[in-house]
Amino acid sequence: GGSRWKKRGISCVPITYEVTLRPTPGKVSILNDGSIAVEVGGVEIGQGLYTKVKQMTAFGLGELCPDADKLLDKVRVIQADSLSIIQGGFTGGSTTSESSCEAVRQACTVLVKRLKPIKEGLEAKSGAPVPWSTLIAQANMASVNLSAHAFWTPDPAFVKYINYGAAVSEVEIDVLTGGTTILRSDLVYDCGQSLNPAVDLGQVEGAFVQGVGFFTNEDYATNADGLVVNDGTWTYKIPTVDTIPKQFNVELINSARDQKRVLSSKASGEPPLLLAASVHCAMREAIRAARKEFKANSPLTFQMDVPATMADVKELCGLDVVERHLQSLTSAAASAAVKA
Repeated sequence: GGSRWKKRGISCVPITYEVTLRPTPGKVSILNDGSIAVEVGGVEIGQGLYTKVKQMTAFGLGELCPDADKLLDKVRVIQADSLSIIQGGFTGGSTTSESSCEAVRQACTVLVKRLKPIKEGLEAKSGAPVPWSTLIAQANMASVNLSAHAFWTPDPAFVKYINYGAAVSEVEIDVLTGGTTILRSDLVYDCGQSLNPAVDLGQVEGAFVQGVGFFTNEDYATNADGLVVNDGTWTYKIPTVDTIPKQFNVELINSARDQKRVLSSKASGEPPLLLAASVHCAMREAIRAARKEFKANSPLTFQMDVPATMADVKELCGLDVVERHLQSLTSAAASAAVKA
């Protein structure tokens, strides 16, 4: 408000996002040395799928091993193919991690059922907890099947559920250049009972920044043949370190437990991207303030497309703001001279 050439805007945007669960396979195999190989239909693309799957494997087999941390170190996730894991499906839709985890948990339940009698028998003889290596060696000698496959299918009555979130963003635009700075963004997002808060926090932050790129920078052009001519980051502007809000706060909401969801967790991949709409709306408010000051005859309600690039912001603020400012100064000086 105090600056003529810098205008600020703030906006709060709530979101809901529906995700769909889908059938997913999982396979857990315990090798002779006690290590655990896990295969799932999903592919690790940076979303933390393998981290959550490893944790779920250690959790699922934890009943057999007194030291869950050592058990976690023995787990490795192998990238499956369409021969080792059929009906693997695709990776996407934000529910691959939780679906894969549930398939792995079911496979672990089968292994626990097979190994628990052996564990109880050994403990009855020794009167002490049985080391993992001893349990697996004894199971091998007893010809127990140490590999289990599961194909999890969601409850037909609970194939979809809603994710919730809200974001408040404050931006500052440069009326002369159209440049936008995100001063602060505060996000709250419902992850249910998070399987891994660190992973989910990264997912929320990353999705938001990706959304900022979608709403502000990532414009593209096509030629006469309809082909995209933006063939690299020199012309297609993805978010950079300067795009991230100067102050960025994210809070995960642990909503109530629900037995229908995988350990009461919720998706965290795509839904938070929509929270970046708060930046777009805040930019609109800043532009509205500029139009109110420089373009008296311009409507304060206007069309603002996505993405709202620097050039778009400059145009919406007014390409002639400097001329209008100089004209106002000249008019003021002339009026003062007349009065004198």
